[in-house]
Amino acid sequence: MSFFFTSESVSEGHPDKLCDAISDAVLDAIYEQDPESRVACETYATTGLVVVGGEISTNAYIDLNKVVRETINEIGYTKSEYKFAGESVGIVNVMHEQSRDIAMGVDKGGAGDQGIMFGFACDQTEELMPLPIMLAHKLVQKLTDIRKNDKTKMRWLRPDSKSQVTIEYSDDKKPLRVEAVVISTQHDGDVDNETIRAEIIEHVIKAVIPANLLDENTKIHINPTGKFEIGGPHGDTGLTGRKIIVDTYGGWAPHGGGAFSGKDPSKVDRSATYAARHIAKNVVAAGLAKECLVQVAYAIGVAEPVSIFVNTYGTGKISDEKIAGMIQKEVDLTPAGIIERLQLRRPVYKATAAYGHFGRNGNGFTWEKLDLVDTFKKYAE
Repeated sequence: MSFFFTSESVSEGHPDKLCDAISDAVLDAIYEQDPESRVACETYATTGLVVVGGEISTNAYIDLNKVVRETINEIGYTKSEYKFAGESVGIVNVMHEQSRDIAMGVDKGGAGDQGIMFGFACDQTEELMPLPIMLAHKLVQKLTDIRKNDKTKMRWLRPDSKSQVTIEYSDDKKPLRVEAVVISTQHDGDVDNETIRAEIIEHVIKAVIPANLLDENTKIHINPTGKFEIGGPHGDTGLTGRKIIVDTYGGWAPHGGGAFSGKDPSKVDRSATYAARHIAKNVVAAGLAKECLVQVAYAIGVAEPVSIFVNTYGTGKISDEKIAGMIQKEVDLTPAGIIERLQLRRPVYKATAAYGHFGRNGNGFTWEKLDLVDTFKKYAE
């Protein structure tokens, strides 16, 4: 029997993603000056207003208003008709210093909080990610690429957009076809629905989704409400950390308790989740399993994880317990070890704020490297 699975993504112009981008832009700006800073930055956005708050301990000085306005402009909110524009938006700064009670444990190399973190990988795509979330990301990224870089077509696009992809799978989890595609994109007021539908199918869906996955039964829904002129923070308030399933595996694998954006890597919500993805990806790439879930858990102020759990869903060439033992032996999962191995004290985080934290390329995405494959392969012998 086949089954269906759906994942969604949102563009950088979605109000929640705009807030993630601002929070990570603040972190990057601080890290450019002081990589030992402690940053937990939260952003809220609504019509004409951005509120930036949280806890920051740093020797850096940044022009917060400049960082916020530049980020908004880069995303594309540059016109007053959007009711939210980088040059005119009001900005409220309510930052304060990190709690000394938390700092006591972190200063000694311990985790910045308790929590559970998950990493996952599978062989469905070349990125070793679930197919639905990868296609959903690529659809909204294509919309953004056209809007920003191609002035010859779809000039009616505005920054806010969402996608959703449903894949039909065989009972052994092999992708068979695309069952449904949903795209909602903000647009100018002088374009009709027929034009929007035709151009998105031609320039986005057909350009992103492999032709062999589309058939006459694939359902395509584009701007199903009929109109999406009002969008961004004017259409819906935004908040940092509200798209954690979009950020990870589209619901195919579990997510821990914390979001990522705006947090420096002493917060294991972020760094240990990256480390767990790094491990899971290398396990699959090493041929130890076709899919792999890794869970790590921490206590605040304690460096070593309190537990490591592995589930290969019956696809492992060796037992899950042996893989967990291998991880414990071969990989330093203390916050300091993770930060050093993945080079996390760098201003690389703004690039992670949209289109997923995993399955990405680039210098900053060190947790996507396959540098543990040779080490892990030894355990299959």
